[in-house]
Amino acid sequence: MAGRRRAGSPPPWTADARAVQARVRALRARGARIAFVPTMGFLHAGHLSLIARARDGGARVVVSVFVNPLQFGPREDFKAYPRDKGGDARLLSRAGVELVYAPRASAFTPVGHATRVVVGGVAEPLEGELRPGHFAGVATVVSKLLHVVEPDELWLGQKDAQQVAVLSRMLTDLDFSVRLRVGPTVREKDGLALSSRNVRLTREERAQAPVLYRALKAGRAALAAPGTGRRAAAAERAMRRVLRAAPLARLDYARLVDPASFRPPALGARRGLLVVAARFPSARLIDNLKVRWSGRAA
Repeated sequence: MAGRRRAGSPPPWTADARAVQARVRALRARGARIAFVPTMGFLHAGHLSLIARARDGGARVVVSVFVNPLQFGPREDFKAYPRDKGGDARLLSRAGVELVYAPRASAFTPVGHATRVVVGGVAEPLEGELRPGHFAGVATVVSKLLHVVEPDELWLGQKDAQQVAVLSRMLTDLDFSVRLRVGPTVREKDGLALSSRNVRLTREERAQAPVLYRALKAGRAALAAPGTGRRAAAAERAMRRVLRAAPLARLDYARLVDPASFRPPALGARRGLLVVAARFPSARLIDNLKVRWSGRAA
């Protein structure tokens, strides 16, 4: 099998789907396993951790850089979404990536593009209610990217937990022959989950932003409290109470959910996911935390 690209060796960038397919098929013909990390660019340590995990598992890594216009609503921040191709190129050069696929929106999602992949169930609550059409845009573009790259593994980050669940449902329902792998959330020292949108926070907003993680930990503590009763309600109250300490954060939701359905956990469940979303004046942030408990949580 051909050697992997060395860290520090700049990977080729291309907008040509056929060039991507030719490169991937050539690698696979030499026995390589292909991992794919889809991104919207403005890369950070969270993205790099997914690449590193895939490489550590022996895969050759293809990364996409594409700010997906289909997943932004009419009042959302598509034009303001941060972009830095030069910075992304430098990071990917050091990461040992085989190839970067950076399709042009004019060709990948041209005017008149009318087909959408619509996932039901898990895509409907929370983010699905607050951002109509968002998950259809995500599922459509990720399915297109998968058809181009044809990877063995798809690597996503736990920070976008509902997106992970939606895409997992899509992969299963549409019989994609790709294994979903999920890397843990990467955080700053103060607990703030890494996100490309963090750069848009003002100094005052950034100082308050770790309140999301503190709220999640407060919810986890409430679930672990001794006794029985409505622990889910107690956890959600604890999260909301902590979030009220950040005056710049406007809460969208703070819930305990089943990680597969994003609905309330079933009676008798022993594990779930605490999820929170809040809007700051400059950016909207989301976060989540896996939790387990003993006794009734409903």
